[in-house]
Amino acid sequence: MRKFYTATLVVWLIWILFLDNNNLKVVLSNRVKMKELEKEKSILENKIKQVKKERNEVFGNPKMLEKWAREKYLMRKPKEDVYVIVDENNQPVESRKKE
Repeated sequence: MRKFYTATLVVWLIWILFLDNNNLKVVLSNRVKMKELEKEKSILENKIKQVKKERNEVFGNPKMLEKWAREKYLMRKPKEDVYVIVDENNQPVESRKKE
């Protein structure tokens, strides 16, 4: 009787680890994909927060809307040049918080 249970356990383990649709290789590759997707999710959530903050700043003030369009998309009036002065962190000088 003991040999029957041992043999059944071995067959079951071989089936689960190698032959099943959700075998060990699939499970491990899914975990790696999941970790990559979680990293991407956190990056995208940070970008969403940044865009929401920028949107609230820009669309609340018509002058800021024009400034933002000129700086971000280089929109300009005919025969006009647009220059953006940035600091060492590549941030526009005017957008720094006043201390």
